[in-house]
Amino acid sequence: MLPHFPGMNPYLENPDLWTEVHFGLIGGLARFLNGIITPKYRAAVEKRVYQDALLVGIPDVAIATRRAEPASPSVTHIQTAVPASEPIQVAVPMLEEVTERFLEIREVGTGTVVTVVEVLSPKNKQPGEGQTQYDRKRQALLSSSANLVEIDLLRTGEPKPMLGGVPSDCRILVSRADERPAASLYAFNLRDRIPRFLVPLKPSDEEPVVDLEAILNQVYTEAALALAIAYDQPPVPPLREEDQRWLQTLISSEPGSRE
Repeated sequence: MLPHFPGMNPYLENPDLWTEVHFGLIGGLARFLNGIITPKYRAAVEKRVYQDALLVGIPDVAIATRRAEPASPSVTHIQTAVPASEPIQVAVPMLEEVTERFLEIREVGTGTVVTVVEVLSPKNKQPGEGQTQYDRKRQALLSSSANLVEIDLLRTGEPKPMLGGVPSDCRILVSRADERPAASLYAFNLRDRIPRFLVPLKPSDEEPVVDLEAILNQVYTEAALALAIAYDQPPVPPLREEDQRWLQTLISSEPGSRE
């Protein structure tokens, strides 16, 4: 289980792993919350589906080009057009179906959505349909009577708009409907512990405390993600130079690590 990170493991941001991490976090949050908020409330896993453009890989095949044939002695006076350069292999965008999961905490009996819990994905933070879809939903939620918990564990992409706050690698936003436009922001960096936070329900109800770090560690263990990560390689996306030095020190100081 090398190494032990104080908070967010940057290797989990790799696009090859993030879909699995995201799925595990949503499921883990649902199980944790339903162990506390039932029978008055229930945390339900919901999804949104949309089409987004994706640059897919091109098969490694040869491109056939037409070349000028050697001139026949009988037609040496004919000029044959020769391409100025060889063609370049490129990729064109293809549409892919994207499914993103989130949580809705509903009041049992009425079915009223009391709180929405979102864990951001890279597409929510980069230009494209994923960002457009999410930003539209986010604004609708912030104009509604539902609470919003927005969890952003990704260093890349543009943070979601808010007035105030401080620059940070990661952030958790808790927006209570009865306190807007004020909201609670938990800003933290790669080397910090992931802060615990309260999930709002109706104003008169006790709010459950979420230990996101514990849930993330459980996802890491249950999905055997240690077997999918090469800790002797830099993480993807790359770290800032000072954080990469910190990471190397952290890894080399772990028992059983190779120098």
